[in-house]
Amino acid sequence: MPVIALLALDGVPAPQLSTPALLFGAASRTFYRRPPYELRVCAARETITTAPPCPLQVTPERGLDGLADAGTVLVTGYGACPDPPPADVLAALRAAADRGARIASIGTGAFALAATGLLDGRRATTAWSHAPELARRHPRIEVELTDWPVADGQFLTSAGVLGGKDVCVRMIEEDHGKEAALEADRQLFLMLPNPSDALRAAPRTPHSPHEPTTEPPTKNPPPPPNSPPPSEPTPLTPTTTWLESNLHRPLTLTDIATHARTSVRSLNRSFRVHTGLTPLQYLLRARVRHAQWLLEHTDTPVENIPARTGLGTPANLRHHFHRLNGTTPTAYRTAYRTLVSLFAPPDEPK
Repeated sequence: MPVIALLALDGVPAPQLSTPALLFGAASRTFYRRPPYELRVCAARETITTAPPCPLQVTPERGLDGLADAGTVLVTGYGACPDPPPADVLAALRAAADRGARIASIGTGAFALAATGLLDGRRATTAWSHAPELARRHPRIEVELTDWPVADGQFLTSAGVLGGKDVCVRMIEEDHGKEAALEADRQLFLMLPNPSDALRAAPRTPHSPHEPTTEPPTKNPPPPPNSPPPSEPTPLTPTTTWLESNLHRPLTLTDIATHARTSVRSLNRSFRVHTGLTPLQYLLRARVRHAQWLLEHTDTPVENIPARTGLGTPANLRHHFHRLNGTTPTAYRTAYRTLVSLFAPPDEPK
């Protein structure tokens, strides 16, 4: 699992600690079957103090040794036009760069990178209000005024907008593609449901005429509602893969059990053990998740989505989508596309 070392410098603005944790955490939830990141908070001191107002004492989990095997080092800001950090911090940054790690900075963290000499002869940016001072102190750096991260080789610098959101999203996109980056952005800012939640156990609600009939409860209770799905393939993986490829079909419990080459009773037990859901609950959530995907990534009219997902009718789609997502399909599509338009960087000149 790739390691990101968040190098927290004394005087860091608190959002620059929380925003990377939230975004990389959201990316990990997107890839819930194989978490993409281990995020470490590292510092040269046993405790650091965040910037005013309301400064906080923070105890990082690792010292500078946490940078030693990190594939990425993300340097926080640490005050207005700050002095160079201690020599051991500069040495750790140079060592990380020498072994080929990706080095990124948020806001005035660029001053720390500049003090190492690693940015000499390169393009870089920082908070707009501090850019003139960075250029004055380090004339060999080509300082740019921009809202978006500036990449030059293995180095990424950013203006620190929204606590470093921009540079974190840029790294997620580099590592896992644009869709994963938008998904993490969506979860953080729109607070829309996590795609993996569609396949997690949920508290039972009273039966409605719109919901498929479910079988009697088994003797073993399901896992807690928020328990994560399995991180490794299970004996059910061939069956769930087949289900998700046949969502448009009017599948019954008998159809699913026949494919799995087992009895309905054994199928129910296996789904409860491995997913916390009955087979029909799993199928319903998979259908709603596919509806989410169609709303996000295609122009398929809402009235055509029920046929493509097996939800039957527009009324069924609206009912189940609202029950699991707390919003309507049309509102969901609008919110998602608004997010994409707000946070997508400008097209680069060809």
